Amino acid sequence: MGKTRVYKLATELGISNKELISELVSLGYPVKNRMSTVDIDEVFKIRETIIAKLKEAEKKDIKPKPATQISETVAVEPKPHPDKAVETETVLKETTAETEEALEVIEIRENITLKEFAEKTKCTPNELMKSLIKKGVMATINSPIDERIAKVSEHIFKKSFKFIPLEADEIFDDILEEEENADDYVPRPPVVTIMGHVDHGKTTLLDAIRESKITEKEAGGITQHIGAYEISHEKGPVVFLDTPGHEAFTAMRARGAQVTDIVILVVAADDGLMPQTIEAIHHARAGNVPIVVAINKIDKPNVNIEKIKKDLTEHDLAPEEWGGQTIFAEVSAKNKIGLDNLMEMILLQTEIMELKGNPKVKGRGTIIESKLDKRRGAVATLIVQKGVLKNGDSFVAGSTYGKIRALLNDKGTKIKNAEISSPVEIIGLSSVPAAGDSFIVVNNEKEARHIATARQQKLKETFLKRSVTRITLEDLRNQIDEGKIEELNVVIKADVDGSVQAISDSLLKIGSDEVRIKIIHSSVGGVTESDVLLAEASNAVIIGFHVRPTEQAATLAGNEKVEMKLYSVIYDVINDFKAALEGLLKPRLVEKRLGRVEVRQVISIPRAGVVCGSYVLDGNIKRNSDARLVRDSVVIYEGKIASLRRFKDDVKEVQSGFECGVVLENFQDIKQGDIIETYYFEEIARKL
Repeated sequence: MGKTRVYKLATELGISNKELISELVSLGYPVKNRMSTVDIDEVFKIRETIIAKLKEAEKKDIKPKPATQISETVAVEPKPHPDKAVETETVLKETTAETEEALEVIEIRENITLKEFAEKTKCTPNELMKSLIKKGVMATINSPIDERIAKVSEHIFKKSFKFIPLEADEIFDDILEEEENADDYVPRPPVVTIMGHVDHGKTTLLDAIRESKITEKEAGGITQHIGAYEISHEKGPVVFLDTPGHEAFTAMRARGAQVTDIVILVVAADDGLMPQTIEAIHHARAGNVPIVVAINKIDKPNVNIEKIKKDLTEHDLAPEEWGGQTIFAEVSAKNKIGLDNLMEMILLQTEIMELKGNPKVKGRGTIIESKLDKRRGAVATLIVQKGVLKNGDSFVAGSTYGKIRALLNDKGTKIKNAEISSPVEIIGLSSVPAAGDSFIVVNNEKEARHIATARQQKLKETFLKRSVTRITLEDLRNQIDEGKIEELNVVIKADVDGSVQAISDSLLKIGSDEVRIKIIHSSVGGVTESDVLLAEASNAVIIGFHVRPTEQAATLAGNEKVEMKLYSVIYDVINDFKAALEGLLKPRLVEKRLGRVEVRQVISIPRAGVVCGSYVLDGNIKRNSDARLVRDSVVIYEGKIASLRRFKDDVKEVQSGFECGVVLENFQDIKQGDIIETYYFEEIARKL
């Protein structure tokens, strides 16, 4: 059972510790000092009792308040004399109008906290909380001030409060539309994205250029996250983005294309064009980004480079020697062949593009990746696209804000400034931003919080609108029983936001019209108790990707029988859940014939109805089996075998070559020569 300290409850109620201790002792609670504890279950009862006493004291307190304190008394208007009712009413109306005109109007923004509201009204937060409690309104120092609290406060302060909507986007747009001088633009390094099919050597190629061992850090040798790296060259620095090649990371590749200047399309000489190769071409084209083709693994035997060039020509990527405009480079990442030529081609393309940026505006860029670090909190990797980022800058990234406490380059070294095109990791975020969010420096932290709060409010309103028509588990089961819909609910937790999006996109693709996966929650971080409780309430399965559950979460999942599946490679996630989804598909029913029976005599028996004197032509006939009556190749009846006899005995089954008596369920229009077919349905498992 939870407990709360006396001093915390006193602060919440807006009274002194001494007053609260005295009240608690009188109510029978054995408290001694401000550090004593009270059961959480008793807090509500205590609040109600003390609020009632404060209200009673307010009614009895008729002493005038000092001018420095908040005015809480409301004037009582005298009852008018019957003879002067009309005159008094007129005077009252005029007085009310004059009072309304005399009220000072104070503008307050939406989502202002009680502490900020107290500053506006020139009183202490404790005084304000105490006054609100006496009016029956509970509020803490961080409570948002809504219209109800503002209305009560008007009577307390004798002032009128006007809410000003949060127009955060206007502030944001003003920064984005900041005037720029063409003379301020300077050359900047290119941002190069490496794309291509899985296992075609993208990361190995970057390793060869960087002379590092990135692949050794990845599970199964497959790139799971976006990496951003700056490489020095004699002609200037080049920034590389390494995007995963598996189709599950389509969204991550798309984000890479949005911030990049040049795409290196890696194609394995021994494998040729693959589905993800073509997807990468589409992403680059969608971002209007020039492509440099790197044909990798040229040192392998039996490779056909000319065929690869021909296949790429069909996608409008013709090499220059064939009269096209696409730069091709033949390389071997493993044996470091042709790397200098590739770098020359990249820098040649850079010169053609004449890339420039303005370092004299407020810093801005794009979030490439984000994660929650146990030691450092929320951390994000971004590419600077304009201006210069500095330690101490206040910023907004989507609905997140913060103040830069540390800037780290791609080698993990702390730096003071990050210039245009630099990939940097920042520390100092209020929460984990979404990968792909725009990042921009604002004037101060207060402005950043203001913009982020407004955006959070809009997101919350959007979410609430979507949640109006929620489906309960009972409704869902009814729909499944009725055959309308079948769903497998899933909670996704991963180490970084890119993995969350990738897994979500992959799982949503493997559904069908009959069954589908519904992602009820997804976020960055380990599996917690709240995740397990949500999964238990929603009959969901938890996916953990590169994360582990807390000890409490693991225990709770075991007690509540919540299935939790932990993965390190995304292929396993897709395969497992595809199999699970196929299990929800209703099986296909295939009819299997049991036997055929010929009616040779129709016997009418009183009370028993019509009995068919029959002969089993082939197979067998079973009592209670499904049957159809066929006459002249037309089905006359479909139902069941109600009764089956051999001579005078009831039997369960009659084999081929034997005579029997058959009674059909609720059907008597039978003629000699009719054929009775018996059958059953076999369930065949279906695949997506």
